[in-house]
Parts: sequence; structure tokens; C-alpha cells
Amino acid sequence: MGNTLMNLNAVPLFAGLPASDLQAISDLAVTRQFRKNTLVICEGDHSDSLYIILDGKVKVFLNDEDGREVTLNLQGAGEYFGELALLDEAPRSASVMTVEETRLAVIGKPAFDDCMEKNPKMALQVTRGLARRLRELTENVRSLALMDVYGRVARTLLDLAEERDGVLVVTQRLTQRDIASMVGASREMVSRILRDLTRGGYITTRNKIITINERLPAAW
Repeated sequence: MGNTLMNLNAVPLFAGLPASDLQAISDLAVTRQFRKNTLVICEGDHSDSLYIILDGKVKVFLNDEDGREVTLNLQGAGEYFGELALLDEAPRSASVMTVEETRLAVIGKPAFDDCMEKNPKMALQVTRGLARRLRELTENVRSLALMDVYGRVARTLLDLAEERDGVLVVTQRLTQRDIASMVGASREMVSRILRDLTRGGYITTRNKIITINERLPAAW
């Protein structure tokens, strides 16, 4: 459990908790390893665990009745998911799948509730996390309602990019289908946009890692 404790220190949800409480949470957590493309949570399930990403990456997504998929979020080490079901005891609101080999710490509802009661600061962190996700959802809805496909693609690339040696890099190895799922468009449309951005020198793609070479144009 030592490694789990070290990882919990980096999770914003537990920021500021005393070492004794972190140790108690670590002792109650079950560490599980998941292969790539493993379904961890299925929308509509009645489960009540909190999942903390120790290593790896997951995607949070929805499916409609026709099997079409919309990606809501990508999450990596230090982030968490599943807290909504702990708070309202309702069915899972979205599905979660690993996009690479992933190690998770799983905390059951009794341990989570006990920790919340003993640590009001943790309850505040949960509230702030929910508020942040609500803002992200609002921005996604705004994007879908007000932006064209190019605008949504550009916004997604910029949101996912991290600065590396002075250059913005999307380190997730995203396929065109992944991006299409995130922006609510066809793979063919996304392919044309990425191809044009590449031809214009705005982006470079190597091994599915996208580098943003210069400021993306305002319109396509």
C-alpha cells in the first residue's frame, strides 16, 4: 500500500488531509490493474465506489441507442471518477474505459463516507471538483451550440495540449475517431480539418502525438 499512499498525496481530492487520514484511506483502498480498452464503469450500473487513477488513462463517454459514442473527458494519473454515485446513490451517469494499461485505487462508499464525515475539507474539495466539471460541461455545451466543427476541433486540441519545451503537444495518442467522438462530428470531417492544418504547417502528427507548431487560425 506504500505506493498507493504516495499517489494519494498527489490527488487534489485529498489535498491537505493529515498523514494519518491518508494512511487510513490507503489501507482501505484496493489497488486494481486494468488492461487497455477495459470497461471499468458502465452507464446505468448500480455501483458505489470511487476510483482514483494511480497510473494510466481513461475516457469517460456516453453511448446512444444507435451505438454512437460521445467522449466527455479524458483523465490521467491524479484524477478520479465515480464520486457522483457515492453522493446521490443513483445509477452511473456515464461509462468509463481505459485507453491504456491503468492502475486504479478503488475506495468503497463506507470508507468514503467515513472520510467525508471526519474531514470537512475533503467535502469542500469534492464540491469544488463537481463545480469544475459542471463548468467544463457548460463549455462543452456552448462549443456544440455555437462553434462549427473546426472551432470544436481547434478548442479540443488546445484544451488537451501541454507545454513541452516551449511547444504545445497533445500527448494522448488520439485517433481521428477519438477526436470525432469528442467534438460530435464525423471522422471524415475531422480528417479533412487535421489534414488542412498539417498542410498549413499549423500542426505535426507523429505516432498519433500532435504538436501545435503555431497559433491555430480563427476559422477554417
